[in-house]
Amino acid sequence: MSSTGCTFADRCVTVLCCRFCRQVLSWRGMQAVLLAGTDTDTALYSTDMPPSGGNVVGYHVICPCKPCLQSCNNGHLWMFHSQAVLGINRLDPSGVNVLLWGNLPALEESTEGDTSCTSEEEFIR
Repeated sequence: MSSTGCTFADRCVTVLCCRFCRQVLSWRGMQAVLLAGTDTDTALYSTDMPPSGGNVVGYHVICPCKPCLQSCNNGHLWMFHSQAVLGINRLDPSGVNVLLWGNLPALEESTEGDTSCTSEEEFIR
């Protein structure tokens, strides 16, 4: 879905947790910027798969418009408001380096099962 010449491989993978109940919403988050209109100061997070959880923390783009699809985009259709979620950089399997999107396993290979959000200190450690 992303346009040619536009890459997100060097972006950090972010664990997204509900700011209210601390439940993990997605292990495949990315910090984003609002593309619509002229508001490029609005901080958002996005993911490429439906989130778990019950609180309203964002929105789902059902049918992206043609200009958005043709612009540099990451193909993520689930968007989260930064005021409603905590974004914590996810570590790679070594537990030392931040995991980058270019090294993230495909959806079917992903096997996260924990639904509680680890503290930010634990992810940074």
